[in-house]
Amino acid sequence: MRRRRPAAWAGAALAALLAACAGTPAGPPSTHAADDLAALAAQPESGSAWTPKPGWSSQHTMVAAANPLATEAGYGILRAGGSALDAAIAVQMVLALVEPQSSGLGGGALLMHAEGARVEAWDGRETAPAGADPRMLLGADGQPLPYAEATYGGRAVAIPGVVPMLEAAHRRHGVLPWARLFEPAIALAEGGFALGPRLHTLLEGETRLRRDPGALAYFYGPDGRPWPVGTRLKNPALAAVLRAVAARGSVAMASGPIAEDLVARVRGHAVPGSLTLADLAAYRPRLREPLCTDWLAVYRVCGFPPPSSGHLAIMQTLGLLEHLPPAAAPLQDGVPSAAWLHTYIEAARLAFADRAQYVADPDFVTAPGGDWASLLAPAYLAQRAALIGPQAAKAVAAGVPAPLAAAYAPMPDQPEHGTSHISVVDGQGRAVAMTTTIEAGFGARILADGGTGLRGGYLLNNEMTDFSAEPADAQGRPVANRIEPGKRPRSSMSPTLVFDRRDGRLLMTLGSPGGPVIIHFTAKTLIGTLPWGLDAQRAIDLPNFATLGGPVLLEAGRFPPAVIEALRGRGHRVVEVGLTSGLQAIQRTPTGWFGGADPRREGIVRGD
Repeated sequence: MRRRRPAAWAGAALAALLAACAGTPAGPPSTHAADDLAALAAQPESGSAWTPKPGWSSQHTMVAAANPLATEAGYGILRAGGSALDAAIAVQMVLALVEPQSSGLGGGALLMHAEGARVEAWDGRETAPAGADPRMLLGADGQPLPYAEATYGGRAVAIPGVVPMLEAAHRRHGVLPWARLFEPAIALAEGGFALGPRLHTLLEGETRLRRDPGALAYFYGPDGRPWPVGTRLKNPALAAVLRAVAARGSVAMASGPIAEDLVARVRGHAVPGSLTLADLAAYRPRLREPLCTDWLAVYRVCGFPPPSSGHLAIMQTLGLLEHLPPAAAPLQDGVPSAAWLHTYIEAARLAFADRAQYVADPDFVTAPGGDWASLLAPAYLAQRAALIGPQAAKAVAAGVPAPLAAAYAPMPDQPEHGTSHISVVDGQGRAVAMTTTIEAGFGARILADGGTGLRGGYLLNNEMTDFSAEPADAQGRPVANRIEPGKRPRSSMSPTLVFDRRDGRLLMTLGSPGGPVIIHFTAKTLIGTLPWGLDAQRAIDLPNFATLGGPVLLEAGRFPPAVIEALRGRGHRVVEVGLTSGLQAIQRTPTGWFGGADPRREGIVRGD
């Protein structure tokens, strides 16, 4: 594969990562490489503060979300008799207001829904416009555009999918009227909410958002600085858009003034995109077959199929660990041991190699052997597990789980960001795990007011940069996740439901934001709660760890020097970085439910 200029896709950060992925000698990386990797691995938003969370208990219902106002909105819907799906919709609409950098009406979502033992996977992933070009994220020299340039403006915007997906799911699983679910967000948008410290911190570090006149006027004061923490921020434009969607449904986003405004902002931007009204009208959510995988002979883990890579990568990693001798003491002094981390990281590197090679929108690519389960077949996992030894492998490559219909090139590493997560259980045996996104923090940095001319609005996604910027390798082999019109970009979102194999009872609903590191955040919580026996809050609190296929990334300041040195002794490059997860998890207890929220963000849990 041809080499790319260091500025491409996060610049030197990515160059350092790619060099590390190639298999490098033991020992610490250079100072510059560590700094670059730290910049890349601040996933997907920078940290703001660590706020200890107690964990919460309830008997019948529970909702967990990334902001207290959103959690309260979902809790209120449950208390009013709404279903888990109803509550998730109310939560999403409030998050669009209070956590606009992560999700909202201008983005997409993947939703897992359970009603008893019946599980559904609702795909509201954004879609490439009909005018999308496979080479649209390449510069005149044929090299990928710098990441900051590629994510900015109308070119980066894909067709939003969250509203039509939620509407379709509500037709099946809603209890309260659709319009009722918008009332909490409308009231907050009109009456105002107190600007929180996390959003304030992220706005301080943001530069490109200030180029949008509407965003500058809404998020920033006359001095050009973010409004102070505690400022009551009203968003009349978003309130008007929400009222229209509450009254007309998703058609309000696909035609009429809101749609016309969205298209005008994309096509009229200084960096224009190709999105049209016809694209918006043509969007359809997809009800996909969930992937459900047996684990440790006791659990059945259900997650999202492609275009998400999350469930496949998580269960490949966990499945590989099942084929290896267990670590004698996986937890030592409250942190994962070096011996356990080595095995986990090597398993995850193999899973990420397969992810880069095969996973993309199933409407455009064929799974190995025609079945994504081939990547999780016990015989294949046993074969791959045999590659893991006591030292770090110098390089890893994708396996061949089954006969292939086409020869694809592995997707080059590039940043992937965004997202928030919502978990809900209601009192009638229904549950939701939904991960929702606009991709990078603040998306494409375009604030749309729905054509109202009022202050505020909602942010548009930059999901086109979740496709591979390079459509093919130097030999001309296509990348599975290349840009194609009508295609949905590969995702790492991992909304997850866990069941007891013996009686079919729901045991957990969980997920996280974090770009590709979502996979590790979710796996960590599954491992911590189930085989290790921690409650959801203590599992979330565990220090984060990850790999994107190369070096070991450890949450800064959370691992003792002995663990780091032991990993280096096994040949790993180790970099301490900020890994800002946003985990939400709800688990069954003998008396009801227990919920945990990530101390790295502002979320809470409520229930009865």
